[in-house]
Amino acid sequence: MDYYQIQLTVMLESERYGEAIGLLRFLLQCQGQEERHYEEWQSLLDWLEAAFPYASEGEYVGESPAHEEDMGAQEMARQMAKAKLQEDADYANKLLRRVMDEPLSEATLLALEQLSFFEGEEVDYALTDWVQKAGIHPILQFRTLQTLRRRGVQGAVELKRGSENVVVEIEQVPLQNDDFPPQVAQVLERVAEQTETHEPTLYYFAQELWGQFMMSIYGSEAYYSILTGEDGVLDLWAGALHQTVSETLNGTRNEEETRTMYGITESMRFPFEQAYRMLNSFAGRPL
Repeated sequence: MDYYQIQLTVMLESERYGEAIGLLRFLLQCQGQEERHYEEWQSLLDWLEAAFPYASEGEYVGESPAHEEDMGAQEMARQMAKAKLQEDADYANKLLRRVMDEPLSEATLLALEQLSFFEGEEVDYALTDWVQKAGIHPILQFRTLQTLRRRGVQGAVELKRGSENVVVEIEQVPLQNDDFPPQVAQVLERVAEQTETHEPTLYYFAQELWGQFMMSIYGSEAYYSILTGEDGVLDLWAGALHQTVSETLNGTRNEEETRTMYGITESMRFPFEQAYRMLNSFAGRPL
């Protein structure tokens, strides 16, 4: 289940809509899942088939067809949002309620994606006010900030993350993985050196976990510690990431071996364990 959820997220983020539609159709045929999962998958499938009909017709081959090149995927989504609003004047408010009142799911993220294309300051004000409240899932916070940036909102917001208050400039929020500072990728590069050949599955899940973890700590003290780019700091985060994913996949813990692998000295053991605890705690709740 977790594997397919990750696959689906990656497909949507990389705009592989044809593959996402195929996967959703497959998941809807599977038995034994909670009813809410089937409802979320069906809702997402209906939207994808309506927004990207060429994909559902089997025309998607990894390259944009001519009509998409002319119109652009974003413009198609914008037109789709306008059409929905014409059918239902309260549609934007319904999407806002889904984001603010329902548990984090693919449907929540889809609602945020659609809200990127509605005009009017009312949506800006509603999302900006809401995202600064306590108790919001950190990934949902980050996704909301991305929506605000896509809508052209500027300025600072103060996020509540447990006992830490985080100030973020909306116009600087990364819209995709490549927009993060290079230090973020350098942690993954260290994990790749140790796992890509002998443990490719571990590296794949490390990529997914690290990407979501970066969203969850964006703008925090831990995030800026990574951006210092100090070798020791990058090493300890790489080691903590490796250790967390290895335990998740294999159920075993060999901290001494991991610390040796990443050159984490005794003097770095305490911050390594702090990083490990943060990642291990988060690993229990990523989408």
